Amino acid sequence: MGLEAKRHMDSGALVPDEVVVGIVEERLAAADCVNGFILDGFPRTVAQADALSVMLRKSGKEIEHVILFDVDTSVLLERIVGRRMCRKCGRGYHVCFDPPLEAGKCDECGGELYQREDDQESTMRKRLEVYEAQTAPLKAYYSTGGLLRSVDALGAIQDVYGEIQKIVGRD
Repeated sequence: MGLEAKRHMDSGALVPDEVVVGIVEERLAAADCVNGFILDGFPRTVAQADALSVMLRKSGKEIEHVILFDVDTSVLLERIVGRRMCRKCGRGYHVCFDPPLEAGKCDECGGELYQREDDQESTMRKRLEVYEAQTAPLKAYYSTGGLLRSVDALGAIQDVYGEIQKIVGRD
């Protein structure tokens, strides 16, 4: 299932619901999810949200918080398109915000840095189009139940983290 999901992600498309729902259901059944979990990037469609509700109801759980990171498209593109990863150790960099000491080379292990296929600008633009068509309707879906909370993600990491902590009641 993971390889099938990767094929879709690399092309900028959403992973089919049946694949991603199966992956999430299997993961949420793991022992370390018994006391709670955070889902990032799921659900992405109303059908997935419906499947998640059914899945949680069966296990006696419910959604407590839905957080929308509000960020301008141009900033989002800059953040994602500038990411680089080390082929050897997996350390992440950003060409503007966290560049390596030597361009194209990992500070930790000297490995080659590369841009993931799903971080390329053309792929990202396609993903944003898909988001608008298929994921944006989740705003209304979760607003109806009073679960949706928006966080301004243009701020400093500590500020965004603080807002999240307030939402989940951990401040």
